[in-house]
Amino acid sequence: MRLKPEKTPLTDDHIHIDPVNGRGIEAAKDFMRAGGTHMFLVSKPSFSLGVHPKRGSDFCTVFDETLRIADKIRETGLVVYPVLGVHPAEITRLSERMTHEEASIIMMDGLDFAARYVTEGAAVALKSGRPHYEVTSEVLTLSNVVLFHAFTLGRDCRCAVQVHAETGPCDDMIAMAVSAGMDPARVVKHYASPETPLIPSLMAKHEAIPALCREGRMFTMESDYMDENSRPGAVIGPKSVPRFTNRLLSEGLITGEDIHRIHTDTPSWVYGVEIVL
Repeated sequence: MRLKPEKTPLTDDHIHIDPVNGRGIEAAKDFMRAGGTHMFLVSKPSFSLGVHPKRGSDFCTVFDETLRIADKIRETGLVVYPVLGVHPAEITRLSERMTHEEASIIMMDGLDFAARYVTEGAAVALKSGRPHYEVTSEVLTLSNVVLFHAFTLGRDCRCAVQVHAETGPCDDMIAMAVSAGMDPARVVKHYASPETPLIPSLMAKHEAIPALCREGRMFTMESDYMDENSRPGAVIGPKSVPRFTNRLLSEGLITGEDIHRIHTDTPSWVYGVEIVL
């Protein structure tokens, strides 16, 4: 049994498309040919696009490129929701040229600009987080300051925030979001593990998906496809979300109702968008 895209939305919650360093629109077409219909297109780190910010406004080059790519993808018939923000690893790169504190200020300024795109309707959510690798206590503290700022912007924009962070529950982010005045139910843990109390965005091949479906858990699916020729297929390929969804359905591990909750109900509610065909 295979889903037909004209009957059921299939949504990738976190994907990158890069016409300069990767396959670009052809990768998006692969997603569509496999049955994909909707994608949340996430801005890449500035350094991966050759941008080296000296001020927050410099991130707009990355944001504008993401929106340009989104427009090109829409020409294929796919529905694209841009997610803009500042990757938490930026603090490490920026600190090669300035102090950690200066880096954190530029990152928060960059998030302020990303929030303007959300307010203007050009993007649907923000991206932030903290390093997923070992850092000093100073960098971790400053990264949490940046993340808290992202949550205040999520509050002000009434939008979701995707977080990129260490493996694990990241349950401290619940209190952080509440303290910032943001609904923690709109905080999405990118590359999540099931134990997180945040909304998990699970890799499409995650073995826990059938069990979470049986529990009626709210979660989304993603590929985190990087679209870089130097790392073909990383993290997993652009066809992964529709392919794994169809495979789980054909093997009787999930139901059509599960698919609707994963690919339509949950992302529609979390991001405040209407996912329809």
